[in-house]
Amino acid sequence: MAEYTWCHGPMCHKRHTTTRVRGVKGNKVLRTVKIRHNNYRAGTIYSHFCDQTCLHDFINKHIQEFVRLHPRTEALETPILDPVKHKNEYTGWGHTKITVDNERNIG
Repeated sequence: MAEYTWCHGPMCHKRHTTTRVRGVKGNKVLRTVKIRHNNYRAGTIYSHFCDQTCLHDFINKHIQEFVRLHPRTEALETPILDPVKHKNEYTGWGHTKITVDNERNIG
């Protein structure tokens, strides 16, 4: 397996940054970023994208295809215990604690 992959961002080769400039004088080009395989990127989305801009460019271009491949036909639910309201006696501010019901939580 190669020690690197090319960024999958559809506009990566058009972004004006010095890290993308390649070629000899008089014959310069902007090139897609080469991504090295390392433990930091392994198993993450960033093993395919050089940064968030390229990731979001890819998502924006292909979102309709993603949704067609993996449609959501029903709502997802997570069982919880009854929410408990807490109030700070000093400030009067309160918050509600929501806890997942692990006995009913299947997945």
